Amino acid sequence: MLVAAFDPGRNVGFALVDQAGELLNAKILEAAELERLPLPDAARVVIGDGTGSEELRHLLERRGFTPLLVDETGSTLEARRLYFRDHPPRLPWRLLPAGMWWPPRLIDDYAAYAIALRFLQGKAGTPA
Repeated sequence: MLVAAFDPGRNVGFALVDQAGELLNAKILEAAELERLPLPDAARVVIGDGTGSEELRHLLERRGFTPLLVDETGSTLEARRLYFRDHPPRLPWRLLPAGMWWPPRLIDDYAAYAIALRFLQGKAGTPA
């Protein structure tokens, strides 16, 4: 099973994750890119339930997908943790407490990854 997860908002995060929780693809999309984004037909589509989720849900439904809403509370903090797991800070940043580390780029794609992991852990919300 593949999970195609979206973090809605001004910047839309996207993550494609396999059943074992491995991140296969991730990117930050602009609205125009959403309609052209290739998604595997067999992927389970999930959306964070925050701002912009309704519009994103309608777009994905027009493409033939039936997305599920997943609670995205705290997903930004989880995204930071996942980002630094995959991209450990170098010196001198590594000497600071982890709470003071700040990613050098937007991490909406990692927020989508966090949403996918929640779905895989059985913390999915309701049908969109």
